[in-house]
Amino acid sequence: MLEKLDQIEARYEALTEELSSPEVFSDPSNYAKVSKQHRALGEIVSKYRQWKQLKSELAGAKELFDSSDDEEMRELARVETATLEAQLEQAGEDLRILLLPRDPNDEKNVILEIRAGTGGDEATLFAAEMLRMYGRYAERQGWRMEILDASESGIGGVKEAIALIE
Repeated sequence: MLEKLDQIEARYEALTEELSSPEVFSDPSNYAKVSKQHRALGEIVSKYRQWKQLKSELAGAKELFDSSDDEEMRELARVETATLEAQLEQAGEDLRILLLPRDPNDEKNVILEIRAGTGGDEATLFAAEMLRMYGRYAERQGWRMEILDASESGIGGVKEAIALIE
C-alpha cells in the first residue's frame, strides 16, 4: 500500500508541476483533464502526508518514552503515544477508504421520483416527508436539488414529485 501511495504522491507532484506550466492552458480539454486528476488525487495525498506526519510524531514519542529517566516525562510520552496510535489507526483507515476505486457514476446527476402509492392521505404525507428528507440530505452533502414537477394533495402531502439532484 505504501508503494502505491508513494506513486500517487509522485503523480500528484507531476500534475502540480504540469498545472503550473503555461502550455497546459493552451488546450482547454487537456487542462480540464489534468485539473480533474489533480483534484482527485489531492485528498489522498493530503491524508497520506498527515499519516506520515503522525507516524513521525509517534516515533518521536516512543523514543522520548524509551530514553527518558523522569517518570513524569515517561507518563506524558506514554499518553501521547496512545493518542498518536489512535490517530494513526484512523488516518490509515481513512487512506484505505480513499484508495477504493471510485464509481464512474458518482459524478453524475440524479433524477429522483417519489410517488405516494396506495394509502390515501397518509401516503401523500409520507411522500412529502421523503421529499424533504432527500432535500435536506442533498443540502448537507453540498448538492443542489431542483423540483422539476410536483403534484400536491390538499392536506400538504405530495402525490408525486420529480426532482433533479446535481
